[in-house]
Amino acid sequence: MLEINMEFRKGILFVRFIGELTKNTVDIVKREVTNTLEEYGIRNVVFNVEELDRIDEEGIDIIKENSMISTKYHGRTLLCGLHDLHMKKMMKQKQIFQYMDETSDELTALSIIHV
Repeated sequence: MLEINMEFRKGILFVRFIGELTKNTVDIVKREVTNTLEEYGIRNVVFNVEELDRIDEEGIDIIKENSMISTKYHGRTLLCGLHDLHMKKMMKQKQIFQYMDETSDELTALSIIHV
């Protein structure tokens, strides 16, 4: 099960994932997040994975895909709350950090994007 909490603040879409981001839930991300990015041309996105219990390759790929949408609009994507070492290892293997930077929390992400 995946819950997505989105908040648009100061020109940044904060996307908070809660639960599992896997092949069974990527359609929810496409429906809610991808469509929002495309429809409104949102440039800056922060993905918060702090409350994510599990992620698989398809989950990482959908985050990457949404990051590329942000780039298309000349924006920036950050990933925050990545404290799980196994998740971090998986993301490094999938080379997600070529598409976005990592930061500790949303407040730091806000300051980085607004520099």
